[in-house]
Amino acid sequence: MPSEKVKKWLKLLIKIIITVLCIWYISNKIDLKKLAEVLVLSNPLWIAASVGAFIFSKMLSSLRLNVYFRNIDIHLPEWTNIRLYWLAMFYNLFLPGSISGDAYKVVRLTRDYNVAYKKTTAAVLLDRFSGLLALGILLGIFWIIAFKGGYYSVWLMTGILLGIPVFYFLIKIFFPYFLAGFFPTFGWGGAVQIFQVVCMYCILQALHIQTHTGNYMLIFLISSVVAVLPFTIGGLGAREVVFLWGAHIFGLDHTVSVMASLLFYGATVASSLPGLPFIFIDPLKTTTAKPAPQTYATTME
Repeated sequence: MPSEKVKKWLKLLIKIIITVLCIWYISNKIDLKKLAEVLVLSNPLWIAASVGAFIFSKMLSSLRLNVYFRNIDIHLPEWTNIRLYWLAMFYNLFLPGSISGDAYKVVRLTRDYNVAYKKTTAAVLLDRFSGLLALGILLGIFWIIAFKGGYYSVWLMTGILLGIPVFYFLIKIFFPYFLAGFFPTFGWGGAVQIFQVVCMYCILQALHIQTHTGNYMLIFLISSVVAVLPFTIGGLGAREVVFLWGAHIFGLDHTVSVMASLLFYGATVASSLPGLPFIFIDPLKTTTAKPAPQTYATTME
């Protein structure tokens, strides 16, 4: 049987291969010279605004996660939590072959706060799911806008809305200690996704796109769902393929669509860079942790 280290690097290799294949596929479907021209003609102020909107969305996301932490008696000052979140973003994007950002948060908080491993893991996973729930609602709204109420819009929106009570009762049954944070985190999740839509709107303005905004937003939201799947590095390649296919379906400019996706990826890169210093500066160093567990069994309960 291969060791855990071998499995980890094998997964990274697969991600790299899929990412490269996606980029190769896209490069054969668009005019690279035109892609460069689109970038040169873009408005840098709108691009800067898109980065600002994305950074703000991630700060809101860190506040949402901290609600889950407080539910399990981990009381992080908001600025400390944001620093930890930034470091995790950096790990996820720039060090995919090392420890993932989510795993780092789980290990550090479990160790430093003497909280059960399953609780810290659940907090991080539920944070992701609550974000997808809010994303799904926006996706349903823009689906209705893009297709003018057709193409099963009512059924899609009904299914998405039904996901809210289903998610609520699943938490009530399996993770009752998170129930108090359900509605606050749902609200924060909506705010996060709205500002990521604002980010894409700024990118469209930077590329001088004034029409078919609803179509572009729908493609963007679908690509965001796809990018969550752990098949590529940071969603690179997968998101661009979705934009390419979406442009084909709606009759949009393929090259401009791919550039919009690449600029969004650029915003994620720029937003993750502030996490770099915290590789060398402990993001939790100003936080007073709980006493360390006396036994390993206590931590794993």
